[in-house]
Amino acid sequence: MNVLGLFLVSGLSVGALYALGGVGLVLLNRATGVLNFAYGAMGAAGAMTAWQLLEWNWPEPLAWVACVGIALALSLAFGGLIAPGLARREPIVKAIATLGFALALLGTMNLLWVVTPRKLTLTFDGLSVAILGLRVTGTRLLALLVGIGVTLGMGLFLARTRVGLMMRALADNRQVASILGVPVGRVETIAWGISGVLAGFTGLMFATLVRLDPAVLTFLVIPIIATTIIGRLTSIPASFAAGLAIGVLESLLALYKPLAPFRVATPFIVAIIAMMWLQRGRRLTFAGQD
Repeated sequence: MNVLGLFLVSGLSVGALYALGGVGLVLLNRATGVLNFAYGAMGAAGAMTAWQLLEWNWPEPLAWVACVGIALALSLAFGGLIAPGLARREPIVKAIATLGFALALLGTMNLLWVVTPRKLTLTFDGLSVAILGLRVTGTRLLALLVGIGVTLGMGLFLARTRVGLMMRALADNRQVASILGVPVGRVETIAWGISGVLAGFTGLMFATLVRLDPAVLTFLVIPIIATTIIGRLTSIPASFAAGLAIGVLESLLALYKPLAPFRVATPFIVAIIAMMWLQRGRRLTFAGQD
């Protein structure tokens, strides 16, 4: 039972980061129509910068700030310099542009930091609390609590604030929202900024919980995107629930040796099953019309 509990806690913490990333992608997609494949690369650049500063014996709080700041700057740079030129292009073109940006960032990181085993250790790693007889590290608990808190906060932000209302208006109909006076550029900048901050924090947590490697962190965007697919790129609660489910299943599969090698496919399998389930009503409707 203790082993099962440890894997469950591990899965929840990683799943919370998947969910947090999903929240950042959904928020950005709703406001700008962009599915950001560079999300993981932005977080990776921030995490590598934090590691470098700690290697130079900088104070850890400054490393945290630098991590989030780098991801924020990259997000705002893409949102301000590249995204506007793609505003009228198809969603697939916008997504491919972010993928190109991700590969450019990955190449730059590989030039700056030669690929070698590294470890990012934070103060929270040395702290722990007892929950139901299990010792949970401070980093895992922080990831879970921030994931839950940000999800609730973003829900309230979209529902209760003026900017959130404008983001929802853009998601419904961008042209009409613009005609009605919604400052599209300002709202999109805010969305890119929030997404960048979340990318930086997510990258830092993944770097200490999973692995500090630019390529690994860059392509963690794939399971994160799986959570947004389940949420149909619009639902923050559904994306959060999907992230937790994927993280837990991925962790628990490690206990079953025959399936352990295939645990990396968990996000895709969960996404496919969820999409088939969501489409079942549509098939029944068509059948009734026939």
